[in-house]
Amino acid sequence: MLLQVVHETRYAYGSAVKTAQHQAHLRPRDLPHQTVLRHALALDPAPAQISERTDIWGNVASFFNLTTAHRGLRVVADSLVRTAPQPQPQGRMPWDEARERMRYHRDARWDPAGEFAFASPYVPRHADFIAYASPSFTPGRPLAEAAHDLMSRLHADFAYQPAATDVSTPALQALAQRRGVCQDFAHVMIGCLRSLRLPARYVSGYLLTEPPPGQPRLVGVDASHAWVSVYLPGEGPAGGGLWWDLDPTNQRPAGEDYVTLAIGRDYGDVAPLRGVLHGGAQHQLTVAVTVTPADAS
Repeated sequence: MLLQVVHETRYAYGSAVKTAQHQAHLRPRDLPHQTVLRHALALDPAPAQISERTDIWGNVASFFNLTTAHRGLRVVADSLVRTAPQPQPQGRMPWDEARERMRYHRDARWDPAGEFAFASPYVPRHADFIAYASPSFTPGRPLAEAAHDLMSRLHADFAYQPAATDVSTPALQALAQRRGVCQDFAHVMIGCLRSLRLPARYVSGYLLTEPPPGQPRLVGVDASHAWVSVYLPGEGPAGGGLWWDLDPTNQRPAGEDYVTLAIGRDYGDVAPLRGVLHGGAQHQLTVAVTVTPADAS
């Protein structure tokens, strides 16, 4: 599938910003199931300096400085991406065996996925997560089946309510109130998996949404998205595990209609845009995302 993604962010400041430094995660990933054919980042006002760096998880981050006074900022990321179906799990390793395989001990083979089994700033490990996950993770149940069931239960139990949370809402609070947005759904599911000492990653990106039959595709009405990647260790002694992407907000595995933007421990690692400002104490933020098939008229 060939998809074009246009992600526009606008800031309107209540007072002039004198200088600013920003970091953006707006370039999609190159992955076995995804190839970036084109990417451009347009900035207004134009930055004094812009650079790119690849972080330890393979995400490309852009850094730019604004050194003249400005009352607004417009950032437009325009990407063309070719996607393919993602690999699906084949084995039926029990989740408790998978957990033991990830447990480090002397002379054990180190699996890099193990770092994603630990707590992170937005996602602690906690007994409340274990209590919620336990009905899905019964003894001996295959990990892929248990993770899929956890995703389905979370989708059924939680209400999608954009006004219920913000980017700083703790995952435990989202679990307690049973409502939030895709970021909260992802953080809660990751918290459940990691509290069981199973590796799980936070994935940011986009999802192609189809308009109602007979209606035109609107521009700028979509939003960035987030989902979970759970690690399924390889069955053999050589390892070779699979990261399997699950979307609790929509109760489905990720497919070729998903575009992966960045991967990290939680939202804090992959925020689309963040910065440090001198001035401009208050601001109004507007975000518009459009995902379209590239051959759409």
